[in-house]
Order: sequence, then C-alpha cells, then structure tokens
Amino acid sequence: MPEEKRGKKGMKDVEEFKELISVFSDKVPGLIKGLIQSVFSVDAAADMGKAAATYYKELKAGGIPDEVAIKMTQDYIGMFTRISEFIKTASRGEHGRHHAEDIAEDVEKAVRRKIKLKLGEDEKEER
Repeated sequence: MPEEKRGKKGMKDVEEFKELISVFSDKVPGLIKGLIQSVFSVDAAADMGKAAATYYKELKAGGIPDEVAIKMTQDYIGMFTRISEFIKTASRGEHGRHHAEDIAEDVEKAVRRKIKLKLGEDEKEER
C-alpha cells in the first residue's frame, strides 16, 4: 500500500477510534449504573428468590432427590452471586479504580496496539 494511502487509512482509523472512545466514555458509566441497579435492587432480589424457588420445584417435580435438588439450587443461586460479584468488581475497575475514563484509557491503549499491529502486518504483506 503506498505511504499516502496508508496514511489516509490510518487517519480514518484514528478518527473512528476517537469517536468510539467518545461514545464509550459517554455511555458506559450509565450502562454500568443501570446494570448494577438491576442486579442489586429489591425487585431483582425478589425475582432471584422466585427463580430459585421455581427451579427447586421443577427439579423436585422432575423426580430429582431432595439432596441433589438442594445442591443444584445452591449452585443455581451461586451463579447469581458470581454474576453480582463480577459486576461489582467491573464497576470498581481494576485495583479499585472508579472512573469510566480509566476504562476508556485502557481500551484506547489496547486499540492503539491493535492498530499498530495491523499496520505492521500490512507493511509485511506489501514486501
């Protein structure tokens, strides 16, 4: 690819990346907040309880022995707990960081590495 054409493509990639980061920085904090509220609300807890009770009843109705049904229901509830813990950890960020800007910065660095890698691969293919 000629230098001028690759330069235009690279600039287009950078502009698209800037737009992506802008949208990411604007939207992600609200999405995370909404997700946390949906998982940790009173209604969510009631729904999880109903889901666990229904799960247990269905296991029993299917002929699963008590001890197995209880264990399977505990595992089912544990899945909700693991998802909740994952969301809490993700909302805090790595090492307790609290800002979406930090997340956006990490994403930006990763994308820049990918772009550089891709441009390097394009150069190798031309040779």
